[in-house]
Amino acid sequence: MTRGKSIYRLFPPPFEEVALHGLYLSLNLHRLSSAGRPFVYANFLASLDGRIALEDASGQTFLPKSLTTPDDFRLFLELEAQADCLITHGGYLRSLQEKRLGNILQIGLEERSRDLAAWRRNQGLKPQPDIVVASASLDFPMPASIREHGQRCLIATGRHADPARVRHWENEGYDILFTGDGAMAQGDALVDELDALGYRSIYLIAGPHMLDTMVRNGRLSRLFQTITHQLLGGEGFRTLVPGPELGPHGHFKMLSLYYDPTSPLDTGQWFAQFENLSGAA
Repeated sequence: MTRGKSIYRLFPPPFEEVALHGLYLSLNLHRLSSAGRPFVYANFLASLDGRIALEDASGQTFLPKSLTTPDDFRLFLELEAQADCLITHGGYLRSLQEKRLGNILQIGLEERSRDLAAWRRNQGLKPQPDIVVASASLDFPMPASIREHGQRCLIATGRHADPARVRHWENEGYDILFTGDGAMAQGDALVDELDALGYRSIYLIAGPHMLDTMVRNGRLSRLFQTITHQLLGGEGFRTLVPGPELGPHGHFKMLSLYYDPTSPLDTGQWFAQFENLSGAA
């Protein structure tokens, strides 16, 4: 991605050529919360047949390289730059330790995102967003980079979590948020806890299970989706929501749609933004 790259706005009218760089920063998501209701948003990358990840022969999920582009990653980082905190999950931290995924827990550490660190400073935001790790098992490695960059890290789990694992993380100095009646964290209780702690813009990067509970609980405000113009196929795959039918909670209204005709692989992709009608702030 170069700073001079342009894409095309298809919706809302008028149709026009716009700069990709800064496209999502202009939304100022960190200012969209309302009293008692943090602004919660998520971002996913999908193929035309709805795949967000595939499974290999061992059952491990992976993101096909043909789905990823520097342009999509730039917009991912622009969304991250606007967050008070990030919600991730234990599976990502395990993949990070195994070097199957890259580190997306800090921003502005590479030349391509230095401007986003400056943008955060100019907006009065902390240098780095805080981190929330949602986990049922509480069995994951904690990256040293979180403490190295002064990020507060909270661990969210259910009230039936393993007491020994809870004590382990408390002894390591981490605060535990019990935000579900079972083993897993639930979206509504988690957002309520984060609201009480003063977080106003919450970026969900925790995968489909957390998205599912946030939507069902009516706590997701905005969904961003990059849709690449390719069919992936594959018998083992992941989609945006893994649970039963959502009903009215799954109704979204499109706010914007942009077209990038060149990537990936010259097939093109859409950048879409949707408001969740049951979770709008």
